[in-house]
Amino acid sequence: MSQDSTAEASTATTSTADSPAEESNSSESNTSESNTAEAIAGISRRARSASRALARMERDHKDRTLAAVAAGLRESAAALTQANKEDLERGRKNGMSRSLLDRLALTDERIASLAAAVEEIIALDDPVGRIVQGRTLPNGLRLAQTTVPLGVIGVIYEARPNVTVDIAALALKSGNAAVLRGGSAATSTNDMLLAVIREALRSTGAPVDAVQSIDSFGREGATELMTQRGSVDVLIPRGGRELIQHVVTNARVPVIETGEGNVHIFIDASADPTIARDIVLNAKTSRPSVCNAAETLLLHKDAEAAGREALFILHRAGVTLHVDPRVRHWLPAEAQDEVAAETHAADLSSPETAGAVTEVTQEHFATEFGDLEMAVGVVDSLDEAIEHISRYTTGHTEAIITDSVANAERFIAEVDAAAVIVNASTRFTDGGQFGLGAEVGISTQKMHARGPMGMAELTTTKWVLRGEGQIRV
Repeated sequence: MSQDSTAEASTATTSTADSPAEESNSSESNTSESNTAEAIAGISRRARSASRALARMERDHKDRTLAAVAAGLRESAAALTQANKEDLERGRKNGMSRSLLDRLALTDERIASLAAAVEEIIALDDPVGRIVQGRTLPNGLRLAQTTVPLGVIGVIYEARPNVTVDIAALALKSGNAAVLRGGSAATSTNDMLLAVIREALRSTGAPVDAVQSIDSFGREGATELMTQRGSVDVLIPRGGRELIQHVVTNARVPVIETGEGNVHIFIDASADPTIARDIVLNAKTSRPSVCNAAETLLLHKDAEAAGREALFILHRAGVTLHVDPRVRHWLPAEAQDEVAAETHAADLSSPETAGAVTEVTQEHFATEFGDLEMAVGVVDSLDEAIEHISRYTTGHTEAIITDSVANAERFIAEVDAAAVIVNASTRFTDGGQFGLGAEVGISTQKMHARGPMGMAELTTTKWVLRGEGQIRV
């Protein structure tokens, strides 16, 4: 998490005034805070009103609105990339990390993908109005439990313009209003995205206040949003650990924790070296800034062949490895590893780009790097691997690479995470990959929603009882 984002996530404080000048500054600050509180309360009330209108909208109306959003994204691609360039340039000047810059970047290809994701949501069934269960009681009353929107969803995130579109689309399809706080790093991009979305709402006669932003109110606005109990039904933070924990600690609105991903891959003794190599490379390097990227590689002490393959390819791909001394010798000098060189030299960067190698520490095991960096540990058994994961997991995604059905089933049963993967990349933990169209976030908690949150997780249920004058005796 960048210093700028951390500052935005923290609560503003006002010092006691001791002099006339300080009293004046304090008065101005208090007035500003009062204005912000009133503004956020007003935005929340308008969102509540919009949510009631959305709850009555037919599927066709919602789908036409989403089609307008997708078309608007494609038509505005040039303006969106130009706005995004402004954010990226500002981020570079402010020393934003490589991983955050990657999250922030919005290319033509990513815009096309966002539009396609919105169209996939159109094709999905409406999650509202589904009968969960129903029956006729002995007294003739007809009872049904039906799905309904949550109402108003507040989302606080950082340097992730794709979240603006994903949240808006999922919220609209599921009949919810959304209040968004996207952070100063993506101000220009998010302003443009919001304009596209609100114009789509306006063009189809949907309530324009169904999607609103509080970015202009800064960190004070985010803090006020956390207090809007009664207007905002649920708050979803997406970002680094500091942001998530700040929201969880300070919010008066119910919170769904998402996104924190200290993800492990365990290579079992029976693992196929080629499969292990390909999975680990993809899980770590395909997009290291995202929460489903692998951060720790656990190697069984007897998995030398697979371990050598995985460590070599990670090293050649430029990943900084924090390695247990017991397997440091599994990463030989490239000049001495002729087999690996012959196998991989054609499709990897030159040895000059190879990552550094250091000795692993407990701090490394507890870190979500979000970059081309990885902790590597050694375990003597499956039991020890599960124990290590239990100690350091954030409950996001955990994976095992094994040729043993028994070990795979034990791993599935005993590892406590929202997603458990056998012989595949951790990068598959994603709403789009799961067929949800997109995702609000990946919940790491156990109440209401767990794992990738699609439209179904943005609904709750309502009991409806229909009678003909019955009274209880």
